[in-house]
Amino acid sequence: MINGAEIMVECLKKEGVSIVFGYPGAAICPFFDALYKSPIQSILVRQEQNAAHSASGYARSVSKPGVCVATSGPGATNLITGIATAYMDSIPIIAITGQVRSDLIGRDVFQEADITGACEPFVKNSYLVKNTADLPRVFKEAFHIATTGRPGPVLIDVPIDIQQNTLDSFEYPETVDLISYKPNTKTHPMQIKKAIELIKSSKRPVICAGGGVLSSGCKLDLVAFAEKTKIPVMSTMMGIGIMPSQHELYLGMLGSHGTRAANRAIHEADLVILCGARVGDRSLATPNQTTERAKVIHIDIDPAEIGKNMSVDVPIAGNVKEAIEHFNNEIGEYKVPAIWTETLSSWKAADQKEPERFEGYLEPKSFVALLSKKVRSKAILVADVGQNQIWCANNFKISDGRFLTTGGMGTMGYSVPAAIGAKFARPTRDVVVVCGDGSFQMCFNELATIVQNNLDIKIIVMRNTRLGMVREIQDVLYGSRHAVTILDAIPDFQKIADAYGIPSAFLSSDDDAENAIDEMLNTKGAFLLVCNVSPETPSR
Repeated sequence: MINGAEIMVECLKKEGVSIVFGYPGAAICPFFDALYKSPIQSILVRQEQNAAHSASGYARSVSKPGVCVATSGPGATNLITGIATAYMDSIPIIAITGQVRSDLIGRDVFQEADITGACEPFVKNSYLVKNTADLPRVFKEAFHIATTGRPGPVLIDVPIDIQQNTLDSFEYPETVDLISYKPNTKTHPMQIKKAIELIKSSKRPVICAGGGVLSSGCKLDLVAFAEKTKIPVMSTMMGIGIMPSQHELYLGMLGSHGTRAANRAIHEADLVILCGARVGDRSLATPNQTTERAKVIHIDIDPAEIGKNMSVDVPIAGNVKEAIEHFNNEIGEYKVPAIWTETLSSWKAADQKEPERFEGYLEPKSFVALLSKKVRSKAILVADVGQNQIWCANNFKISDGRFLTTGGMGTMGYSVPAAIGAKFARPTRDVVVVCGDGSFQMCFNELATIVQNNLDIKIIVMRNTRLGMVREIQDVLYGSRHAVTILDAIPDFQKIADAYGIPSAFLSSDDDAENAIDEMLNTKGAFLLVCNVSPETPSR
């Protein structure tokens, strides 16, 4: 005999899951009890939203689904922001929630919530399991849906009696056959041919690469295509790390907080090749201005994204990796005219400027650039949301590491729990968090998770006593009326670190930056570095 909770664990084992992030409660206790007796590691986070962020950080670091677990009612609803964050960034996670007894659903009993209904806008699919015998099929389908087509979260809601009921045996399906879910991954040969012809006729092409390039595993293919043709590359925020930051063909991040070279190039180009990017308003505020001058090739696994924000001349629905492989094989001897690459190089050079410095404070942009030189190869930098995110996006020089952040939803408090997931996924790599003092106060409870699991995660807090990004908006649009953006009564972060037994340091001078970074990186285990930054320091 085997009960439903044990079946759930066996399903996870069949999918190669070795770790889950979660928070227990009565309605999910049978599952956690079964986990306790299994080889799967269960990580206790300090708030359910952070379980979803940790699962996301894990998934992005190993290219396999992350798993998060919560109980019914408030436990499940606390997951929603993390699920929505993963959905907007196309990250495959499996969210498992406990639910009240099947016969009590709909009666508003203790800790009942319609979590499948609440999550409907933010998941690829959701299941409310009504029969224990359905669990193997549901789990098989959930992992298949989360990882195929455009990746994303899937929710499985399991009433407590379904976890407790027993079956005679367990059998996991070998295949999935969903009539209503048949994602297309094959590119159309005629569209590839049209795209190649358009590229060969262009004089000023650019490639705009997004997170889809990373999730499809074609980073090296795209770099090879760019180097072969000399087509310059820019990235969206989610695409940072596709090319080494110092590569001669890389123009930096596109968008309202991106580099001038990238933004100027996309407006002067005669061909834009969008690869796994939807170019939302933060990337391109006025796409119609670009399409008036340029032809557009858009490659995306999700047909719904093609043409959503920018009109397209050659749509290619399918796997980005397959499309880029075709480009590499069929482009022939085409190379970008030298005058275009030389012009862009001059724009890049002109984009370099010395940041403004304020006496008695650390200059964060140059600090982030120095940090990128000090971490080991393949380091993972996890940036939170706000000014710290922009400082990292534009100044952290990546060679073969990863840059993790929340680009679509822009969820404050993402960085520390995502770094926990990333560290479990890649224990031998440097994992460094950069966050603001506002976002850190949303997630520093996860210092307990770091300490409990002896995780070597370095956390840098940019302390400017402001909600800096919003304050900048208030300066521009609201007459510098800083409504509720001043972080008064800010805590002593070093005392908080000390309370958790984490060593720390305080930095307020550029002169001491190198020594502080060395101390942080050379300290075994977790470390908190508080950087005193002027409230007047801008994002760009």
